[in-house]
Amino acid sequence: MGVNLAARWAALQPVLGARLIPLAWANLVANIGIVVTGGAVRLTGSGLGCPTWPKCTEDSYLPHEALGINGAIEFGNRMLTYVLVIIAVSCWLAARNRATEHPLAVRLSTIIALGIPAQAVLGGITVLTDLNPWIVGLHLLVSMAIVGVCVILLDHLRGPARSGITSTVGRLAWFLFAVGWLVLYLGTVVTGSGPHSGDLESRRTGLDPQVMSHVHAWAVYVLVALTVGLLWAAHRTSSPVLFRATAGLLGVELLQGTIGFWQYFTDLPEVLVAFHMLGAGLTSAALTWVVLTTRPRRTT
Repeated sequence: MGVNLAARWAALQPVLGARLIPLAWANLVANIGIVVTGGAVRLTGSGLGCPTWPKCTEDSYLPHEALGINGAIEFGNRMLTYVLVIIAVSCWLAARNRATEHPLAVRLSTIIALGIPAQAVLGGITVLTDLNPWIVGLHLLVSMAIVGVCVILLDHLRGPARSGITSTVGRLAWFLFAVGWLVLYLGTVVTGSGPHSGDLESRRTGLDPQVMSHVHAWAVYVLVALTVGLLWAAHRTSSPVLFRATAGLLGVELLQGTIGFWQYFTDLPEVLVAFHMLGAGLTSAALTWVVLTTRPRRTT
């Protein structure tokens, strides 16, 4: 039996290795998707549908009828973590199979794979602290960081060859990246001060949601201005790869801005908030892509 399992495992290795790029894409899609499903938990008031962690209740890992639909929603989101683990571990094994060709892919896929259980623990802390808004915000930002690492992995595996960008343009791209992350952080602060807490009994930050919304909006204005400036710089320096990446980021920003204003003036309907969270994941991916395109790259 042991010999047969070893033989099957050996035969599986090259199969996984051949699917490294699809698995890297799956990592990216799954990690953006878990942001949206996590948002669904909060938007349906199911954040404490399972009132403890790692069990759903004090005496069971599974939700029971008394917890109702909220328990099912929260438990379902927890189960999706295992899907992420399967994808991340499969990607890691595929990268290990091609370690000679892509040594960086092993390190990047390891970071992603370790990030999933770390996020599960952080999610458990949010439950044990009754959805403390600052920890919930950190939980989202860690997901944004993992999304960025997924983009780096994809770029390493199949990004087009490109030359380096001038130092001035490169510094502008990094400054844009920093402002973009400030926008993402302020978005979590706005959420933590707003009405969608994840549970009726959960406390808020105590900050004025209207004031924080305006602060967040002004940071977005700066981000859009920087993006337009970088787009112009990419055109002037004849950098088509950077131009495409920056144009993609600008498109995501404009879509996010439209959704943000729409939800602000319509009292935060849940559907729009969910799309805004999807946009946050896309923003993190696009910001990372922009910075990567300023760096030289050989074809792999």
